[in-house]
Amino acid sequence: MSPAVKGAYAAAAAGVATVVAVAVLQVPADSDGVAARPFPTVGVLMAGGEHWCTASVVDSPHGNVVATAAHCVAPAGEDGEPGEVAHDGLAIGELAFAPGFSGEGAGSQPFGVWKVRSVHVDDRWTKWGDDTADFAFLTVEPDAEGRSLQETVGEGGAPGPDWTSGYEREVTVVGYPESDRNPENKPVSCTTQTRHDEDDPDMLYIGCSGFWTGTSGSPWIADRGGPGEPGRLIGVLSGGDTDVDSTAALFDERAKALYDRAARD
Repeated sequence: MSPAVKGAYAAAAAGVATVVAVAVLQVPADSDGVAARPFPTVGVLMAGGEHWCTASVVDSPHGNVVATAAHCVAPAGEDGEPGEVAHDGLAIGELAFAPGFSGEGAGSQPFGVWKVRSVHVDDRWTKWGDDTADFAFLTVEPDAEGRSLQETVGEGGAPGPDWTSGYEREVTVVGYPESDRNPENKPVSCTTQTRHDEDDPDMLYIGCSGFWTGTSGSPWIADRGGPGEPGRLIGVLSGGDTDVDSTAALFDERAKALYDRAARD
């Protein structure tokens, strides 16, 4: 069964389940009274200036690579032919990334808004709509001062990719539900164990409430520790039939090939 996507406008049915280490991320103040942001590398992927999905910075040589779900940036193909529209029937629009985004309405973009220069998606998705290839890597432009995205959000804060992960890992998943259910645009976070999805054993599964529409592309980060231990990115949120059930395609060698292309672009 193909999971229901959790992009910007796709419908997601509510479910009832036990909450597992779920929290709306609070923004504490540091010793100087400046708001600290525990996940500055995670933010909103915008299409045409609107919250479309979630995305995150992944460590790369030039500091300019962002990971998200393939369905957030490219229509699913069918029977070997490219799709024509996004999962919700809408045009995707010009893409940009706002890390650390929060606040009502237009909100605050503490690290700016970064224009997406190129999109790298697997043919398994664009021709066949294969859920196990529902990941994408984006290359973003430097800012007006020539700085990289990773330099701006913090060089040591971006998780590195893991291309050979197993299915059973403790992960932290961070995402931005759309503003209808999250008017202050605060990210939600869950730390829990992954396992094989019962409906599709090739997919990863977690059970955490609060991952509504808009959280597609949320990073699944393993081995995350304290400062200087950003962990390893093993996948991004692909879908789920309710806000509690979430799935991800495990990164593989094909994902690495996309990442390598994005890192060179």
